[in-house]
Amino acid sequence: MKSYKNILFINYGGIGDEILFLPTIKSVKEQYPNSKITLALEPRSKGIKDLTNLIDELIYVDIKASGVKKYLNIIKFITTTWFKRFDCVISSGKNPLVAIILFLTGIKEKIGYNSKTGFLLTKKVQLNENQYAGQMYHDLAKPIIKNEYQDPTIDIMGEFSLAPELKKNEYICIHPGVSKMSISKNIFKCPNIDFWKNLIIGLLAKGKQVVLLGTKDDKDLIEEILKINEISSNSNFINFYNKTKNIMEMAFIMKNSGHVVCVDSAPLHVAVCVNADIFAIFGPTNEIKLVPQNQKIKVIKNNCNCRPCLWHKRTYNCKNSDCLNIDYNQILDKIN
Repeated sequence: MKSYKNILFINYGGIGDEILFLPTIKSVKEQYPNSKITLALEPRSKGIKDLTNLIDELIYVDIKASGVKKYLNIIKFITTTWFKRFDCVISSGKNPLVAIILFLTGIKEKIGYNSKTGFLLTKKVQLNENQYAGQMYHDLAKPIIKNEYQDPTIDIMGEFSLAPELKKNEYICIHPGVSKMSISKNIFKCPNIDFWKNLIIGLLAKGKQVVLLGTKDDKDLIEEILKINEISSNSNFINFYNKTKNIMEMAFIMKNSGHVVCVDSAPLHVAVCVNADIFAIFGPTNEIKLVPQNQKIKVIKNNCNCRPCLWHKRTYNCKNSDCLNIDYNQILDKIN
């Protein structure tokens, strides 16, 4: 097997996509421990470097820019790679443009999913989308590694301590939101305010300590929750909205919780990485592709006949979104 000293990975998407890509990077690093690892990604996902020590360098590529700017960014990225002396590149993405870009980098070893332009790659991998996304990405590394797939993990780095009011392994984390980018594209994966209101009130009525998490993207939904006096005035309700310093601190809080309740979003993948006990709420997306089979992950959904539809049948929610009419008692009844 060849030896690689300078490896480029390319994976575009949100922070959740980068978390799902970590097992691929980890397996390659274990096979080639002396290699330098560079990851090309979208600027919005730069926080991934805070979650791992596997990555030595990031290259930002605004692949979602509009019009001609997108292609100028691609050209800039290609020219950047010419001076980095990479000896191997591994890229996700099923678009035929991927292989063309890899070819233009001039990197000797080019690995990607097979497509119409797959002949431009040195190693082609058959894309299997009918599996957990972490395993799907890991298939890309198989031509150059011997390691078996392992689910993504996060090693908590940094000095963190729980707030005095939090009782370890007893409090319940609620992260109700999704990214504004999803919402701007008419992609809705989150139940409405009534779901969260009834769930939180129900948990508080059981004497449970509830910690509300979120960032500025979740502002509108969280402000609606905070308006409910029955919630905000309860001594067992703790508002951590926009108070975590970074994503690693949020991971630490989730790791030490009794349960985490969240939707299909980046915080879900963070919770998976720290082996939290999770209630994962799924609407139009496919849970088989987005969470590993794990007894600590309980998928909460509405079993309507038309789901899942997002990404393989449509690129945005349907008008009714019946899949988001989820009964909060599916969670409440499972928590003693």
